[in-house]
Amino acid sequence: MTTQTVETAQDTRTIQLADGDGWLTVCDRALLTPGRGVAALLPDGRQVALFVDRAGRAYAIDNRDPFTGAYVLSRGLVGSAGGRPFVASPLLKQRFDLETGACLDDDDVTVPVFRVRGD
Repeated sequence: MTTQTVETAQDTRTIQLADGDGWLTVCDRALLTPGRGVAALLPDGRQVALFVDRAGRAYAIDNRDPFTGAYVLSRGLVGSAGGRPFVASPLLKQRFDLETGACLDDDDVTVPVFRVRGD
């Protein structure tokens, strides 16, 4: 008889962000609704905006809108342009690529992105 080992640290019940040499558990995946964002406060005081697209892939970007300084990107509208997922700021409507953080409306502006596990 053989015993099968099941690795549970990588299951999809939680969203984790890369944190130095390890992973930081941020929230339960059940808190994320496809197409809507959720803000989370990290231990170092930064805010992150978490998203899950309709295909189930998770994304994390900084929650701070670089154009206004407000922490609102988690409340933005999620869409896609040319097959690339983005969030549009709820204030001035600039769109940020959820994979790269690049602003689709201003080539000189980006927001930090975080490596995500749990998708």
